[in-house]
Amino acid sequence: MRLEAVELHLLAIPLVRPFETSFSRQTGREVLLVHLITDIGEGWGECVAMADPFYSSEHVAGCVDVITRYLTPSLFRAGDFTAEGVAGLFSLVVGHRMAKAAVEAAVLDAQLRATKTSFGSYFGAVREFVDCGVSVGISPTIPDLLDEVGSYVEQGYKRIKLKIKPGWDVAPVAAVRELLGPDGLLQVDANTAYTLDDLERLRELDAFDLLLIEQPFVEEDIRSHVLLAQAIATPVCLDESIVDTGVAVDAIERGATSIINIKAGRVGGYLEAVRLHDACLSLGVPVWCGGMLETGIGRAANVALAAMAGFTLPGDTSASDRYFAEDITEPFVLENGQLRVPTGSGTGVTVRTELVTDWAVWPARTIGPDAG
Repeated sequence: MRLEAVELHLLAIPLVRPFETSFSRQTGREVLLVHLITDIGEGWGECVAMADPFYSSEHVAGCVDVITRYLTPSLFRAGDFTAEGVAGLFSLVVGHRMAKAAVEAAVLDAQLRATKTSFGSYFGAVREFVDCGVSVGISPTIPDLLDEVGSYVEQGYKRIKLKIKPGWDVAPVAAVRELLGPDGLLQVDANTAYTLDDLERLRELDAFDLLLIEQPFVEEDIRSHVLLAQAIATPVCLDESIVDTGVAVDAIERGATSIINIKAGRVGGYLEAVRLHDACLSLGVPVWCGGMLETGIGRAANVALAAMAGFTLPGDTSASDRYFAEDITEPFVLENGQLRVPTGSGTGVTVRTELVTDWAVWPARTIGPDAG
């Protein structure tokens, strides 16, 4: 395909309830969308970067700059290109994986719509439905937490993930375990909030038969995750540390993790996410699909990814109404604790352009051949 233009849309979408983690509290989602216009058709991609660089070093304003000044110009210079070649075209730009992933997703969407191929078919999905978990933020009180968790159980979610931090860990986990009973699937996510000084505290979580503890230490500290994995019975899962397939394989071989959270945005795109899945499958390491409060655009691609064979644990692919009163595509609706994998061309969803306009933070920015 040949690029004709790129439009960047920045939206502000309110959340149905605040979402608090160890590093921030969100009441809305600032969403950057990439709309790609080519000679074979159009495609959409969603950038998962947050408004501030608290979860990762990337943030929305930085992604806008990188896409405008570096990534889009490289596509124009390339002339003809395919989604499979995008990573190579972007290789001169160090890091900025979330920005790269958003553009690659838009390219892939355009390419697959032109060939009438779904993301699921392209990835090699083996399921028509994927099991859904839900991520539960830090609550004001334990009764508030139990009310929220109880509502998700009633809706049919198959797994509960609790955000934890020092001072909000053992007591809320104990309360939710009691609510779920011994057979309920429960895991926790620390978002790098702990250090090895908290080892004994983290060991207390072994009493609650958790599926896993996710990313307790900072991204670069693989050694501490190795020591933790040796000291506790709960499986250690890495998220923020895993920036590509090579890092994942190294962490697995060093014993730092036995489960991997795959987020396409964090690893630089869906094609790298597929490679990471394949590597973990060959090593016998289970994976699951993480979430970043995506709209229907990113959710559609995530659901297709999670339908691959190696995704054996429920992911954070929640229904649209978990986060948004109204989605910018047709809503994803929970069916017996599962989401249906889209079968239409590309992502299989239709962008509601009227909402893109209504929720715009600034007018659409068009990037043409003279950018960069």
